[in-house]
Amino acid sequence: MFCPECGNTDEPMIEGVCQTCFLKKFQILKIPERIEVTVCAHCNCKFEKGKWEEIENSEAEIIYLALEQSIIVNPLIEKEEEKGSANLEIELEIIQMRGTIAECNIEAIANIFGETIKQSFENEVKLKKSVCPNCSKQQSGYYEAVIQLRADNRELTNVEKEKASEIVHKTLAKRFYKDKLAYLVQNAKLKEGNDYYIGSYKSGKKTVDTLKKEFGGIIKESPRLISQDKSTGKGLYRVWISIRLPRFKKGDFIKYSDKQYSKFTEVLAIDGKRILVRDLANGEKIAIPWKEYDSLEYLKNKEDIETTTVISKSPNTLQILDPYDYSSVDLDMISSFEEINIGDEVKVIKIENDLYLLLE
Repeated sequence: MFCPECGNTDEPMIEGVCQTCFLKKFQILKIPERIEVTVCAHCNCKFEKGKWEEIENSEAEIIYLALEQSIIVNPLIEKEEEKGSANLEIELEIIQMRGTIAECNIEAIANIFGETIKQSFENEVKLKKSVCPNCSKQQSGYYEAVIQLRADNRELTNVEKEKASEIVHKTLAKRFYKDKLAYLVQNAKLKEGNDYYIGSYKSGKKTVDTLKKEFGGIIKESPRLISQDKSTGKGLYRVWISIRLPRFKKGDFIKYSDKQYSKFTEVLAIDGKRILVRDLANGEKIAIPWKEYDSLEYLKNKEDIETTTVISKSPNTLQILDPYDYSSVDLDMISSFEEINIGDEVKVIKIENDLYLLLE
């Protein structure tokens, strides 16, 4: 047989023409001359198959991925690949960017019918900028939760406010990889405390839990119906989450009343699980859970502490000078007082006319 295009009779015939003529028209792969990819202008999310996908790729990575997904390798090359003889190599290159359009070059090399062929293809990838639903919500100031940071019967200190804001920002930044609505819309600084407007309820709840680990306190939630989803008929809610810090702070003095009796105590530590106090009468440490917060009564703060002197010591008593009227006061000896000597200066607090020696 002879080739109808060149008359060659020496080469094998492929699809009605000789091998040389066949390879002249043969294409290793097919790729569209222009590809469009819809991406979010703010976070680079990609819109594909009718939905937005959260990805952490740069624009260049998105372009290369679009090229890879659009390449269709010739079935004959795929057959040779299965035999392990095609040695297909494809190189992708972005030549230049013109605004949102990437001019690309694709180099392909493959072996077929014992010959090595090399081909080049030119292509454009257009990044079509849009805004994903999450970024649209953020740009519009959308929020699902409001954290209300308050203190019980006192104003928040500047240290508490600054630390709380630091915790809010760090917690949201850490969660943003999992929750694109983990953002702060507004920090409203009010006389009574701070209000933090958070994009998502889940991240708002996580932030409140982190605040409680640091400061302790009581958490209450108050959902409010704001509208109705037209497609599902379900109510759409915003949740106000109140975290109320205790009136007292570390170093203050409180009265703890349990089922048996009341105790005057010094606050040693506060965290999300409990309030750790020391019984002023015997030095015993007590961990009070937050569910018993209402049984606590604020007495005095650490600024009320006075300094006095030990004037006498016996096996059963320790005698100190009352710093208010300079009278002598006998205290029952407990093991924590054994290292204290006559002439030592000690810290004391006066509660309901009784003087208590404070341990270091």
